[in-house]
Amino acid sequence: MSEYFRIGEAAERAGLAPSAIRFYEETGVLPAAQRTSKGYRGYSEDDVDLLRFVARLRALEFPLSDVREIVALRRDGKAPCARVRETICSEGAAIKERIADLRRLEQELEKLEEEAKGLPDDWPTACVCSVLEGSVSVGDRL
Repeated sequence: MSEYFRIGEAAERAGLAPSAIRFYEETGVLPAAQRTSKGYRGYSEDDVDLLRFVARLRALEFPLSDVREIVALRRDGKAPCARVRETICSEGAAIKERIADLRRLEQELEKLEEEAKGLPDDWPTACVCSVLEGSVSVGDRL
């Protein structure tokens, strides 16, 4: 094996932790690394490029199943660009939906905060918490 990096150096070059590389190998995202004569994992410059690619996909929070599929396309010699674009679109739509949900939640919490102002901490009722149980909007979400 010539010009191969051990896992620590490959991880550093790719911006990953060695444990992340092991995880990606164990879960089938990456093929098992070649081994040196002493049994160490060995990574070529091409392997490091692939590790960087995986790191970028994960930094964009691509689901692991999509990363596995995209990497498999690349390893098979096929350009994964169409699959990457598909994931970008679907993940972008999911993020927009999540942001809208978070904005609705933020508005609901702000409304509850306003409703709770001035209420005593020891409201004399049999309810658990008058702030939540007295609010119509919280019950509507359940």
